[in-house]
Amino acid sequence: MTAERVPVVVETPQHAGLGDALDYLSERSLAPGTLVRVPLGKREVSGIVWSGAPAVDPGVTLRPVAQVLEAMPPLPPLWLGLVAFAAGYYQRGLGELALAVLPPELRKLDASQLAQRVRKLHKRLAASPAPADASSMPVLNAEQAAALQAIVGMPADASPMLLHGVTGSGKTEVYLRATAEALARGRQSLLLVPEINLTPQLLARVSARFPDRRVVAMHSALTPAQRLQTWLAAHLGFADIVLGTRLAVFASLPRLGLVVVDEEHDASYKQQDGARYSARDIAIYRARLEQVPVLLGSATPSLETWQHVLAGRYRRLALEQRIGGAALPRVRVFDMSRLPRTKTPAVMAPPLLEALRERLARGEQSLVFLNRRGYAPVLHCADCGWKSDCAHCSAWRVFHKHDRTLRCHHCGFTERVPRACPVCGNLDISPVGRGTERLEEQLAELLPGARIARFDADATRGKGRLEQSLAAVHAGEVDILVGTQMVTKGHDFRRITLVAAVNPDAALFSSDFRAPERQFALLMQAAGRAGRDAATGGTSEMWVQTWHPQHALFAALRAHDYARFAQAQLDERRSAGLPPFSHLALLRAEARDVAVAQAFLRRAAEVAAAMDESKGVTVYPPVPPPVQRVAGVERLQMLVESASRARLQRFLPAWLPRLHELRASTKGLARWAVDVDPQAI
Repeated sequence: MTAERVPVVVETPQHAGLGDALDYLSERSLAPGTLVRVPLGKREVSGIVWSGAPAVDPGVTLRPVAQVLEAMPPLPPLWLGLVAFAAGYYQRGLGELALAVLPPELRKLDASQLAQRVRKLHKRLAASPAPADASSMPVLNAEQAAALQAIVGMPADASPMLLHGVTGSGKTEVYLRATAEALARGRQSLLLVPEINLTPQLLARVSARFPDRRVVAMHSALTPAQRLQTWLAAHLGFADIVLGTRLAVFASLPRLGLVVVDEEHDASYKQQDGARYSARDIAIYRARLEQVPVLLGSATPSLETWQHVLAGRYRRLALEQRIGGAALPRVRVFDMSRLPRTKTPAVMAPPLLEALRERLARGEQSLVFLNRRGYAPVLHCADCGWKSDCAHCSAWRVFHKHDRTLRCHHCGFTERVPRACPVCGNLDISPVGRGTERLEEQLAELLPGARIARFDADATRGKGRLEQSLAAVHAGEVDILVGTQMVTKGHDFRRITLVAAVNPDAALFSSDFRAPERQFALLMQAAGRAGRDAATGGTSEMWVQTWHPQHALFAALRAHDYARFAQAQLDERRSAGLPPFSHLALLRAEARDVAVAQAFLRRAAEVAAAMDESKGVTVYPPVPPPVQRVAGVERLQMLVESASRARLQRFLPAWLPRLHELRASTKGLARWAVDVDPQAI
């Protein structure tokens, strides 16, 4: 029997320049999407048989496919098309992306090991789920019913839908009803959430609503074995509902019938390393590719999404009332310049402190929001001016009091707090500024007897800590919750009637043009944690301590007027030629010597200027990011801009091969990458 040539994609790094499929020989015909093991150099690696004709080069001796993993069906053609689109749009190697979005454990297994895992999964899932109990479903209000009717009645090729609902308006219930409709048609549902800490709460609610269905979660906190198990359950069709963070957007779902992206505005949907894809945008493309509805949910949509709504490309479904008639919290902006000037700044404005005492007296809960973890952002010596800088990064090390350490939040470098200033020996070194750890301590001193809990990445680290913290809040065992942004998103805290943002000014004057949008969304989401119970909603409040009370962002926040804020931001961006009215990419370069990275980027700009495809594309000079050095590596970036997405997408693939050539001739360059549609500049 004559061996056939088959194209196979394998995981290769971007700098290798092997972006397309490699040809191998197979004794039998293999369908596209078949998982195989193939030799690559001296190694044997996982690969995926790809669609398309193999290259014809009679002068090359091909190596045979080592193993065919037949225990699972091939990946669907639509999945292959999705990955091909993402690799092309985000300028990544096809094999790099295709293999990276599969479970790491799957890439390590041979044919017999995979067959064993699949048999175990079949055996474990043989039992039927519990019967359903539909009697517990709440009654939809008029707005929810209208939104659901619009979703269900949408044709398969309809445009994306934005479920634009104020916080507490019952968006999740609409997701669940739309999911029930998809399940009734024998289809699968994909629900995306931006962060891991939202997964347990939503998973419990979805599982309770659909006890007769198999619900699986996909996120990076799972063990490798768990990730493989959930992925196989979805791919084999056992899982009816897949709930996950951004990596779940590439789950293999043979019966996909609905895609939901909750909190679609959240920057966490954008991958920040490797293949820098946007899970929200991939979800929208996937829904169009597979001809299924896609529902984007948010109280504060991204400006890109809002502009699509204004232009008629997306359909807006409005939920303008909270469930049960609960009122949105009253927003009170306190001008910190009204306080007397003292050597030690006030921890809290006196009216805010009194409002916290009132909540304690009534047995209600409060949330105090500060988006900075640790005790203090820096330690300082007043005698010589020393500060706790990081030896490896252009950043300060944060003081963590609970374990007496100085910790860099960029590279992880950690040391014990010195007994004295390491420069002059002064014993009196003091913390400057505050994080959530210090705020928790200060509140305990100001409000003795209050049960205070901290909710940040440090306090919830460790298996089960997050779930325990959430359970304590829901059980009423906490009076005041101190937290970072992770506590402001998506949580349904029924007893909280007061939210306070104690230091929101830093983002008001950031050099990043997206900073005001992110800050407004964050404050609106934080405000939304208050007054979600109709019985206490009328007295709920959000307090904002600021030195800039006249800022336009706070005026829109007071009125809970997203449309007003969004229009002002869109007007600014239109006049400045910024997204969504232009399209961006970043070329990032890293090296131990900043001159090496700068030389690479300058040569890249010279190459771009000489290309015919650069017409209508602007390449700006290299600049450092806000934190230029991380872990001893210098970083620079170069902005590429075009008013036309099509022109940018024509330019980037033509530029990339030349960048590979430059990389090969640039000694000392550690890494480089292209980031399409960057979220942080």
